[in-house]
Amino acid sequence: MNKLINLLTYVISICLLFFSINSAQNKLQIPDTLSGTQFNLTIQKGSVNFYPGFTTNTIGVNGSLLGPTLILRKGDNVSMNVSNTLTDTTTIHWHGMHVAPQNDGGPHTVILPGTTWRPLFTVMDNAATYWYHPHLHKKTAEHVTKGVAGFIIVRDNQEAALKLPRRYGIDDFPIVVQSRAFDAAKQFIVRSELDSVILVNGTKNPFLQVPAQVVRLRLLNGSTERTYNFGLKGNKSFSQIGGDGGLLNTPITLKRLRLAPGERAEILIDFTTMQGQSTYLMSYASELASGIIGASSLGMGGSLPDYANNKLNGANFNILRLDIIASTSNAITSVPSFLINNNPYAVSSSNVIRVLTFTSTGGMMNAAGPFVINGTPFSMEKINYNIPLNNTEIWELRNQTQIAHPFHIHDVQFYLLDRNGIQVSFNERGRKDVVLVEPMETVRFITRFEDFSNAIVPYMYHCHLLTHEDDGMMGQFLVTNLTDIRANVLPIPNRFSLDQNYPNPFNPSTKIKYSLHINSHVKLTVFDELGRVVTSLINEEKNAGTYEVDFNASNLSSGVYFYQLNTTNYVETKKFVLMK
Repeated sequence: MNKLINLLTYVISICLLFFSINSAQNKLQIPDTLSGTQFNLTIQKGSVNFYPGFTTNTIGVNGSLLGPTLILRKGDNVSMNVSNTLTDTTTIHWHGMHVAPQNDGGPHTVILPGTTWRPLFTVMDNAATYWYHPHLHKKTAEHVTKGVAGFIIVRDNQEAALKLPRRYGIDDFPIVVQSRAFDAAKQFIVRSELDSVILVNGTKNPFLQVPAQVVRLRLLNGSTERTYNFGLKGNKSFSQIGGDGGLLNTPITLKRLRLAPGERAEILIDFTTMQGQSTYLMSYASELASGIIGASSLGMGGSLPDYANNKLNGANFNILRLDIIASTSNAITSVPSFLINNNPYAVSSSNVIRVLTFTSTGGMMNAAGPFVINGTPFSMEKINYNIPLNNTEIWELRNQTQIAHPFHIHDVQFYLLDRNGIQVSFNERGRKDVVLVEPMETVRFITRFEDFSNAIVPYMYHCHLLTHEDDGMMGQFLVTNLTDIRANVLPIPNRFSLDQNYPNPFNPSTKIKYSLHINSHVKLTVFDELGRVVTSLINEEKNAGTYEVDFNASNLSSGVYFYQLNTTNYVETKKFVLMK
C-alpha cells in the first residue's frame, strides 16, 4: 500500500510539475497586419504586464508594444502617415528597403512630437522580410528597447509562383527575438549586459501552435546587441530559403543559423510527422565564437560590466516552444528544390574599392568602446563619402577590435564576396543588408548605388549594435549625379519661401535656406520655446535670390527652437531641434 501511495504521489507531482511548466507558457502574440497602399502608423506610449503585479512602461506603434506587420507588394506606390504622439522626437527607418534618402527615415528625417511624417515611395524590393524601427541619433537604442519595431513583408510575382507556405499566422509566422533587461521595478533598462529575458514578438515564455506540415518562420534578430545561434531541439534540420533582401537560389539545409542584430532569415521546418509533439526553437550560444556578444567570452581578456553574470552568455537556451497540431487544408508538405536566380554583380564591374576599418577609441583590447569607423565618430554635419549614381563598388570591412560588429548599409542590398579571402557559405550568398564582421576579420561585399540620388540628404551606414551606433559607430554618404549638382544653381525664385533647416536635429550647426522673389528687407531670427529672441542671423536688405545661412548653436543648450523669416510681405516660422 505504501508503495502504491508513493507511486501515486510521484505521478501527481510529475503532473503538477508538467502543468506548472505549461501554465507558465504564454501564447505567442502574432502582430496584426496592414496592407494596401496607404498606411497609418501612430507611435504611442503604452504599458505591458510582463510580471505579475508590475506594469512595464513601453512604446509601440498602433498599440502598446511593437507594431503591425506591413504587407507590401512590389511595384505598388505607397504612402505612409507616421504620427508621433510622444513627447520625444523620433524617426522611423524602413530597414533594408530601397527608397530615396528623404524617405529612408534616417536621423536627419525627424518626426517631432505632435507631428506626422508622410513619405511616399514605390516598392522596388524583392519579396523578403524587412522591418521598421526608430533611427534618431543617440536615441535609437532607447526607442527600440522600449518597443518600437515592426515587420515589413514584401510580396512579388516570383515568390508567389513558388509552392511555399505564405498564409500569415497559419503556416507563415513572423518571429522577432529580443533580449531585455529589467530593473527592480520591472522597467526596461536601455543599456545593460544583464539582458537575460527573451521576448518573442513581445511575449515572455512563449509557445506557438504549428500545423503538422512544412511551416515558414520569418526570423528577425531585433535585439540591441545579442547574437543568436538558432537551431531546433535535438539538432533537427531545417531549410533556409531567404536572407535579408530576398530568396536564395535554393533551400540550404542547416542545423544552426547565426543571426546578428538587424539580420533576417526565412526558414522552412518540416513537421509533417510530428503531430502531437513539441519541440523548441533554441539558441546554441555555447557554439558562438569569442567576441560575439552572446558568446561565453569577449576574447583577449576583454569584458563588459555584468557580462559574466548574464546566464544567457555562452549557454544553450530555449526561445520558443513549438506545439505541433493537426495539419491544415491545402498544406505544403515538401520543400522546393529551386527558388530564384540571384545575379551578383561581377567583381570586374566595380568602379572603386572602399576600405572601412573598425577600431576602438580605447585601444584594441577595449571591449566597451566607443567604436568608430575609419577613426572618425559620427557627425550629423560630415559627409563621409560622395558616391556617383550607378556606381558599382566593393566595400572592404576590416574589424580591428575584439568585438564582432554587424555592419548595415542603407539604400542598397549587397552580395558578400568573401570572409578573410574565403568564399562565404551558401546561405550567405543571397541579397543582404547586414553582415556580422568578427574580431580581426575582413569581409568584402559588392553593391550598386542606383535609382536614387540627392545632393543634400544622405544615407547611413553603421554598426547595428544599437549602443555602438548611438555612441558614434556610424557614417553617411550622398549618392549624387550632375543633375543634382546643377539643381543647386537656382534661378530667381518665383515666391518667398523658408525651407526646413538641414540637418535637423543638429549639433552644433545647421543650414537654413530661404528664397526671395523680389528685393526685400530680411530679418531671420531664432527664438526659444518661450518666444524669447536667441539671436538675429540677418537684418538687412537682400536682392532677389536663394540664400543659405549657417547657424552655430555651440553656446546654446539642447532643446526645441524656432527660426522666423520676416520680409516686407512675408512671415514664416519653422521649428528645429538642437541635440547635444
